[in-house]
Amino acid sequence: MSLSGEREEETTASITSLSGEREEETTASITSLSGEREEGTTASITSLSGEREEGTTASKMTQDTSSKSVQKPRAESPTTSPLSMKSDQPPAFSQEPLPDDNKEVERLDSEDALKITHNLLDRRSQTLLTVQQDIKAKLKHKYQHISEGIGHHGNQSLLKDIYTELYITEGGCGGLNNEHEVRQIEMASKKRTTQETPIKCNDIFKPLPGQDKPIRTVLTKGIAGIGKTVSVQKVILDWAEGKANQDVHFMFPLPFRDLNLKKDQYTLMQLLSHYFSELKEIDSIEDGETKTVFIFDGLDECRLTLDFKNKGKCCDVTKPTSVDVLLTNLIEGNLLPSALLWITTRPAAANQIPPDYIDQVTEVRGFNDPQKEEYFRKKIPNQNLANEIIKHMKTSRCLHIMCHMPVFCWISATVLEMILKEAEKDEVPKTLTQMYSHFVLIQIIVKNKKYNKATETNPKELSQSDKEMILKLAKLSFQQLQNGNLIFYEEDLRECGLDVTEASEYSALCTEIFKEESGLDQEKVYSFVHLSIQEFLAAVHALESCLGKWEYVFPHPTVTKGQDYHEKTRFKVKSDKFRSDRMFNLHRRAVDQALKSENGHLDLFLRFLLGLSLESNQNLLQGLLTQRGSTTQSNEETVKYLSFNIKYKSSPERIINLFHCLNELGANSLVEDMQTSLRSGTLSKTELKPDQCSALAYLLLMSEEVLEEFDLKTYNTSEEGYQRLLPVVKTCKRALLDHCKLTYESCETLASALQTPNSPLRELDLSYSDLGDRGGELLCVGLTSPLHNIQTLVLAGCKITYESSCETLASALQTPNSPLRELDLSDNDLGDRGVKLLCVGLTSPLCNIQTLVLDRCDLTYRSCETLTSALQTPNSPLRKLDLSHNNDLEDRGVELLCVGLTSPLCNILTLVLGHCGLTEGCCSHLASVLSSPNSQLKQLELRDNDLQDSGVTLLSAGLEDPDCKLHTLGLGQCGLTEGCCSDLASVLSSPNSQLETTGAERQ
Repeated sequence: MSLSGEREEETTASITSLSGEREEETTASITSLSGEREEGTTASITSLSGEREEGTTASKMTQDTSSKSVQKPRAESPTTSPLSMKSDQPPAFSQEPLPDDNKEVERLDSEDALKITHNLLDRRSQTLLTVQQDIKAKLKHKYQHISEGIGHHGNQSLLKDIYTELYITEGGCGGLNNEHEVRQIEMASKKRTTQETPIKCNDIFKPLPGQDKPIRTVLTKGIAGIGKTVSVQKVILDWAEGKANQDVHFMFPLPFRDLNLKKDQYTLMQLLSHYFSELKEIDSIEDGETKTVFIFDGLDECRLTLDFKNKGKCCDVTKPTSVDVLLTNLIEGNLLPSALLWITTRPAAANQIPPDYIDQVTEVRGFNDPQKEEYFRKKIPNQNLANEIIKHMKTSRCLHIMCHMPVFCWISATVLEMILKEAEKDEVPKTLTQMYSHFVLIQIIVKNKKYNKATETNPKELSQSDKEMILKLAKLSFQQLQNGNLIFYEEDLRECGLDVTEASEYSALCTEIFKEESGLDQEKVYSFVHLSIQEFLAAVHALESCLGKWEYVFPHPTVTKGQDYHEKTRFKVKSDKFRSDRMFNLHRRAVDQALKSENGHLDLFLRFLLGLSLESNQNLLQGLLTQRGSTTQSNEETVKYLSFNIKYKSSPERIINLFHCLNELGANSLVEDMQTSLRSGTLSKTELKPDQCSALAYLLLMSEEVLEEFDLKTYNTSEEGYQRLLPVVKTCKRALLDHCKLTYESCETLASALQTPNSPLRELDLSYSDLGDRGGELLCVGLTSPLHNIQTLVLAGCKITYESSCETLASALQTPNSPLRELDLSDNDLGDRGVKLLCVGLTSPLCNIQTLVLDRCDLTYRSCETLTSALQTPNSPLRKLDLSHNNDLEDRGVELLCVGLTSPLCNILTLVLGHCGLTEGCCSHLASVLSSPNSQLKQLELRDNDLQDSGVTLLSAGLEDPDCKLHTLGLGQCGLTEGCCSDLASVLSSPNSQLETTGAERQ
């Protein structure tokens, strides 16, 4: 198998003497010193990767070193990628000088010349093969073990023993997704409703079905802990072991966490040689024949400035420059344009690289439900215990969702394997806080058993040294979380008051909480095993600072100029006791900070902080946190504050996390009430308050199922209640929001829903909402996003005008690869000017609209002239056009429209012209359309027009024509009498007619 799926080609070459004469009857292939490929022999040279080329009878490259490489045949691909750099001979990277004296060379006889050529090629190939095999051995040694949270201290598992295939799919665009990653997991947890093409990690550069352009650069997205680095590790190891991608000569993994430390200037070869000293044996890899893959893991950890606009251009691999300039020029293709690049990143950093330089975006989704179970069964040797763990994880929707992350599966397996072995199982964790508290405690117990020879499996209190260690790590967690850092260097540690020696000691003691790793050149990099562990420990620091030091980690809320002071103080604290209650004030400040965050970066931290405020969880941590009496009353006041915010403040998205917070505090009464109502089917009869609507939204969003249809008006609530339910649209296929008095303010939430990755939403009906042009513009922000999947959009009666909405909609219609197929703008005051603006989008080759409804849009014949140009657009996708109830179109408008309908470029199948002020004057033009060999028209609706019998007579001429393809003709309420029946009967009996119905009911 190869990364690009390329098929190896048979190669031929002939032996050519130095004088240029062809040697006869030879069985080996030789290449001239000029490096040109010679034709016409049956033998081949072994490739650089150690493979023997197909269709050969001999090989001159039988070095001992090449026999070490384990080779497997690769699957053929139906297409050969033009990116292939597979050479017919080893690239000429010889360190040996060529003969300088051409005259002396010419005097050599052909036999001596042949020997020299053989020797030169053997030396070159030997050098390259040796370098390749040395690099493979180095990478195999480095990547054959999987850390699974463990740094270089402690025991590690072989990757092949525990690796579970991850779910990787095409990832749409490389755009920004700033949502908290737990929220992205919640969306990913929905059962998939569309067919997606899974991608094996070893096929990352292989074009997907339907793709014809070569792939040079792949960007792979995935949240922290989802398995990006493990996928990279698997690809590198399979190559190093000779199992896959053997057409690749060199793989160079260059993690950003290592590149961050490079401050000096380097040439590209110097930089590579810095990490791979084996490359010092060769001069360059820039020969156009050496297939090279660069793997840049962790773009989100990059602290270099990747400036693609103002950086200097570098096309020379021997030119020294800064590392950031080397990277940008590699990505742009100025350096080594033939090299392949694989970049991994968390979604929030994906937009650092302009999409123009990315050929394919993939997404690591982590484990789907069967893969979760497969992981636990591989990880836990006792299959009865594994089944018990799987059963427990399924009982908690919150925990089961988190298991999409392999790292959370590992945390859960670590905790539950130990707890479920104990006789007492009443402490089995059911919330995130409980799971992470147990995890930290277990790691301390394991550490003490290993280093202190402790025998106690459940000590009543942590030792002082253990407390100090965790609290120092907790301080580091909080400060670096505030700075947005997931990896730390020595200067970061010093800023947090942590000595480098201490950090190394802690990573050795707690290898599964905090890890120290050596980069490619042995420089130290520190990190927590996962972002969620960092967030948990950050919450420990915030709570202990408050309880132990009487300090707040968040500033006191201030009222800035222009804020409504009354709104700021609307939540009334009933007792002086609570005004001075430190824990409640900490909670209140943390809630306020989390609600201010645009991307929800403190959401999980807040859940941990509130969960740790329960005495049961503090007791679980065995004296780690200072306890100052009962926290029950403080927590009750916090529940009131959360409920207050759910009722009165914040965005619908923020509210969902507040329900998670209530769950951590064990305050689930509101959600449980809504769950009971859902099960009983009484919701439609109950008038829902806004906070109840929020609870309902939370339940529907947390559900595993995707709703086929979400009809907002079936719920009995206020306009504010409808607003609270809007986030549910991102989890359904069909959202009916019509007649719910929604305003433009709703469109911001809807635009956000449209941009949700992998949303199942395909149809959105907002008919008769008070959106106006402002709402239309907000909605188009979502429609122009490459993430939206809307196919049908209904905006009938939404008070949209030509002034701004039509131009914005036209822009949305021109979005590349837009899925929008049906657009209903009925009953809006668009006028002719609006249609003219809209047609800018309709005539774009990027437009995919198949159905356009402009019923009751105050159009005249002038609109028909504009629409005619849209009908004649090459490859126009438009199949149905509805212009009903535009009384001022009249015969003149139809005459203009018929020009487009008879065009060979027109693809209209259905035309609706009901109630358009038409008379018999237009019928002859319509008849010419029906008889046109170019016309594709199959349905024609003419009801509620004054056609009369004479009009039908004119139409009949077209209906009887052999070229007429019409199946359905609507003539209801057209002023017809019995006089037209003979004409219609003649049409229906005609052997050429395809007409099935006329719709000419009794007039």
